[in-house]
Amino acid sequence: MDDIFSQAVRVGDLIYLSGSIGMHPESKALPEVVEDQTHQALKNIGEILKEAGVGFENVVKTTVLLKSISDWPSVNNVYKEYFVEGKYPARTAYEVANLPLNALVEIESIAIVPSKQ
Repeated sequence: MDDIFSQAVRVGDLIYLSGSIGMHPESKALPEVVEDQTHQALKNIGEILKEAGVGFENVVKTTVLLKSISDWPSVNNVYKEYFVEGKYPARTAYEVANLPLNALVEIESIAIVPSKQ
């Protein structure tokens, strides 16, 4: 299945990142609590952004998928640690029926690459 999956695709000055769950890339472990899954999902996103030569400050849009919308406050508390207050990207959040590997949260994002890169 990995042969039909791209972690990110660049189109012009935009990078579209696929949804990231909180699975540790080396151990394949998925933490049990939503806060830990959110931290790991954002760390995974950070690594993809880094490979593209940008960072969280370049993210302009995120979509947060939650197994339970009641986890939103916990996810939000972690989320704000990765972005600069007052410069948060646009964001939507949805409760969904099922996520890969029974994850509690999945985050997808869009980042802009400065024209000089």
